[in-house]
Amino acid sequence: MWDCQRCGACCCNPAVNEAEGTPFYVEVDNPRSKLLSRADLRARHVVDDPDGVPHLRLDPSGRCAALVGKLGRQVRCTVYPHRPRGCRRVEPGDAECLTARAHKGIEDDPFSR
Repeated sequence: MWDCQRCGACCCNPAVNEAEGTPFYVEVDNPRSKLLSRADLRARHVVDDPDGVPHLRLDPSGRCAALVGKLGRQVRCTVYPHRPRGCRRVEPGDAECLTARAHKGIEDDPFSR
């Protein structure tokens, strides 16, 4: 069983975005989201792209600003109940998950720790 709370790789800007210099990753696509309607959450966790489209904020290293903890060890999402659709679509152990884990140097075998 893949343990997302021991990983967090999918909460980082993917390599393809980094290569293209794209600093925006997960779009906040629900206009009724508390991430947009609560000023404190918006200020801390949301950034608008040049077209005014809201995205989850990334820190300078490319991690989602809502992610706390150490990648590959123990992480959690501070906005989990309000996470956007892009985050909700994540499937532990799928091709995108494994690619993100490899990009961040997190072992493929969740039982090897």
